[in-house]
Amino acid sequence: MMKVKVNNVKFGIGKKSLLVLFSLLFFVACNAYQSDEETVITNTAVNGSATDNFIILPQENPYMLRTTFRANDLDLETPLRCNVNWKTQEMVQILPHNNVSFRIERNDVNDPLPDFEVRDFTFDNIPAEQALLKLTKEANIVLVAKDAPYPNLYGKDLNGSFKEVVEMIARSADLFYRYDAKTNSLILSRRASFTLYAPSSRTLLLGFLDVLRGAGITDVITNWRDYTISFETNLETMNKINELIADFEDNPAMIMYDVSVFRVIPNEPCGVVWNDLLKDFNFGTIATAQTGVIGRMLTVTNDLSIEQLQNFVSKYGKVENISEGRFVVPTRWFSRFDVGRCGKLDNKEYSLSILARASLEKNNRIYSEVTLDTTDGEITKFKVRNQLGENFLIIGLPSEIFGPAFQGTETIVFIVPRLVRMLKTDEKIKNRI
Repeated sequence: MMKVKVNNVKFGIGKKSLLVLFSLLFFVACNAYQSDEETVITNTAVNGSATDNFIILPQENPYMLRTTFRANDLDLETPLRCNVNWKTQEMVQILPHNNVSFRIERNDVNDPLPDFEVRDFTFDNIPAEQALLKLTKEANIVLVAKDAPYPNLYGKDLNGSFKEVVEMIARSADLFYRYDAKTNSLILSRRASFTLYAPSSRTLLLGFLDVLRGAGITDVITNWRDYTISFETNLETMNKINELIADFEDNPAMIMYDVSVFRVIPNEPCGVVWNDLLKDFNFGTIATAQTGVIGRMLTVTNDLSIEQLQNFVSKYGKVENISEGRFVVPTRWFSRFDVGRCGKLDNKEYSLSILARASLEKNNRIYSEVTLDTTDGEITKFKVRNQLGENFLIIGLPSEIFGPAFQGTETIVFIVPRLVRMLKTDEKIKNRI
């Protein structure tokens, strides 16, 4: 390694040099594609190993081209998700959809497997790809293991069709498989790409998008014209999606949550005096109050509307709207609403997400588990049972959770749960709801 040492060296800069230096600095500061420093990791082989040492080298190109901000800002869900009519809140909605069932199709080439019989196939504590290699060799099929190694398995005296045995081994190792007849190859992978075909209901499609996000699947492509969702997932999550579809066919009910998130910048550091709610509203307007790790959740009646709430807190400071929108939760499933999808990028609360799991109980009661989290982890969690017509108010969240804020600044979340029942119909749906 070469070392450079500089001692007692004086540099003289003339006026022309200063002008050139200023121009260069101005060019760098105004460049539209300036980015953080990137690194490339290069392996160096030592004694035949490529993992003993590595060198981190700076990116040669100082500018990293990225998709423009305005292009990334385009979100096709915005008209459906980010418009809430707070003046006409229907507690129960019945939405029609065409009399078509859900179906899921694999996106890759997936030809039928050859029709072979397998008898007394045995393997002992070897990786799944090795077991399948042993099986496919006998059938003269090429095996491709995309992301091996896979878990070790044990099998004794397996019998059945070639397809049944392949599927048994693949599922035991949580793997997808597909057969390409053209290349005579069996391809294994932990993840696969699918397309979900849904009935023609935008509300229903929103619900499935929110469930996928609740399961951590965020890279999806939605076609709002033919009501399809394309996504990539693993076998465990795929099984859950199939369960969700089966549940929905039996019980076509969902909970829709209308959400408003805003902050109050107080006139004085003490912040909002929430005890004054009991003076300004009739007793019973607040049905319950529970404390979370951070913040408190109140269940309130419709006598305390979003407008009345903001009028109340405005007595103590300036109200700034952050985000408002809606998300849909099929019963007994987790869904997620990302606050930043319906708000500005420069909001401190941009990374806030609201996760909810809901179940419909007797007498129009709803049991909800509501969790607030960010990219840094969970903030707080509440479990609450309410009647239709009662809303959730989460208070006491210091805005410092999300970034620097004036002392006493508070982030408030107001949630209105509503019941949505889906009704199959053979009639033409004019507005394609």
